[in-house]
Amino acid sequence: MNILEKLAKSCAVMAGVLLTFITLMTCISIIGRETIGQTISGDFELSGVAAGAAIALFMPWCQFKRGNIFVDFFTAKASISAQKKMERFGALLLAIVMALVAWRTVLGGLNAFSSNSGTMLLGFPEYVVYAAMVPPLALTALIALHQGVFGFAEDASEANPEFAV
Repeated sequence: MNILEKLAKSCAVMAGVLLTFITLMTCISIIGRETIGQTISGDFELSGVAAGAAIALFMPWCQFKRGNIFVDFFTAKASISAQKKMERFGALLLAIVMALVAWRTVLGGLNAFSSNSGTMLLGFPEYVVYAAMVPPLALTALIALHQGVFGFAEDASEANPEFAV
């Protein structure tokens, strides 16, 4: 699981860099508008594009760290064993959903590429965003699949302390 963790961390770092870029660009644009009456043209388009990619880039780390929200209202009184089985089943379901989302994102990117679609002001090619989203979505599916099949890292470390991550 070590390689999956490193890839997930790398995606999260890239997402952080992207969000830092969005923040700096937005601040510069606001300061420019308020001081000299000039903004960065298409700043909202670039913010939207980067935010979409950043969300996808954060997903592998979120799944690796089991950061997704789950409702334990129905499972709180179940045995620990049953809870772990349901968590692994949920991870398998998430793997399927993320694989489907990655596949549909590939198709959306190919469609955007073939139709040469871009953002309204800047004409920024939309297929670039799709292409940036596919690898982290696929990685999220792979991490969830690994967790569903082999269990979670903390489960392994409870059973075998030498496997602690």
